[in-house]
Amino acid sequence: MVALGEEIAAGLAGGEVLALVGGLGAGKTHFTKGLASGLGCGAEATSPTFALLHEYPGGRLPLVHLDFYRLESEDELLAIGWDELLDQGGVVVAEWADRFPDLMPPETRWLRIEPAESGGRKVSG
Repeated sequence: MVALGEEIAAGLAGGEVLALVGGLGAGKTHFTKGLASGLGCGAEATSPTFALLHEYPGGRLPLVHLDFYRLESEDELLAIGWDELLDQGGVVVAEWADRFPDLMPPETRWLRIEPAESGGRKVSG
């Protein structure tokens, strides 16, 4: 998952929103670690489950990493500055994005991460 995140980071230009969908332990945060690495953010991305969001400004593009798992409503997401985060021009990654699909921009890239029979992960989207 880290290698896939690094690979995808190489093609990002800024303004992208990546919506990650998958169960607990699917690899969403590991994918985001790869994005942060590939963007040169200089910090290892960690799960924002309890903080709700982490920002990594130091790379080729700034990265904002959110986790919608603990949010109860669209209003809570809007209250933490969702609209402003989308306007920053960096890369926005949202774990559990399927909780609030109506707030995701139309150009959002949806990635579904599931366990594969081989023991790895299957990513679609």
